[in-house]
Amino acid sequence: MNDIVLNYREELVYSLIVLVILIFIQFILKKAANKVGKKSEINITRTRLMFKYINILVVLIAAFLMALAWGVGIAELALIFSSVFAVIGVALFAIWSILSNITSGIILFFSFPYKIGDTIKIHDKDLPVEAVIEDIKAFHLHLRTREGELITYPNNLILQKAVSLIEHSDFDEGKDAL
Repeated sequence: MNDIVLNYREELVYSLIVLVILIFIQFILKKAANKVGKKSEINITRTRLMFKYINILVVLIAAFLMALAWGVGIAELALIFSSVFAVIGVALFAIWSILSNITSGIILFFSFPYKIGDTIKIHDKDLPVEAVIEDIKAFHLHLRTREGELITYPNNLILQKAVSLIEHSDFDEGKDAL
């Protein structure tokens, strides 16, 4: 055991430093997402979704840095990552709309002016919608019409269409009064 520690001392120290720094960065990013969520009065489930994205980002960065620390050369890493991204790129090209909706979900987290409970009107010439926002998910919004119909509206389309606020929910205003 001592031989392993002595032989790989630099790699172990570098790995420990990288892990500590990445845990700190992850903490800062989660704190920032939580602050944005609270400031914008975003539902906690949407904030937790951002936490998952942050975790994925930190794990990918950690894998890259650990590979460098343990002696995998830049050329080998470039080959591995380019091969992996080529396969992922081909696979994701077939499901590009999913990526579009995930990206739109991230954008909606930070800049969507409407909240759960608000009544909105989507100005779409093919399917005009007036409904209450029931939930905002990673891929789509759940909208409930006055007739009780549940509409699942993709996040990428909500960013492409004009949206009007018909009625603001009183749910958040009621919390302040308590």
